[in-house]
Amino acid sequence: MREPDRIIRLKTVLAGTGLSRSTIYRKIAEGTFPAQLRISTNGTGWHESDINRWIADPVSWRPKGEFDGNPVSPVACLTAAG
Repeated sequence: MREPDRIIRLKTVLAGTGLSRSTIYRKIAEGTFPAQLRISTNGTGWHESDINRWIADPVSWRPKGEFDGNPVSPVACLTAAG
């Protein structure tokens, strides 16, 4: 059986990635680093598996579910179908 994904806090992310706090938040805004999850009113964390995926390949990391290559706009799909 698969182990549940752990939630890790900022201190652990900083230690694991070697990035500064400001760099992490800048990369989140750019979409090149996993976004944090709200775990309480004033607390956030990250899925450990997302951080491990980023550490393994930071250059080509993309959020889960995002397609590789050029995205197709819904308008293009409607135009092609009509």
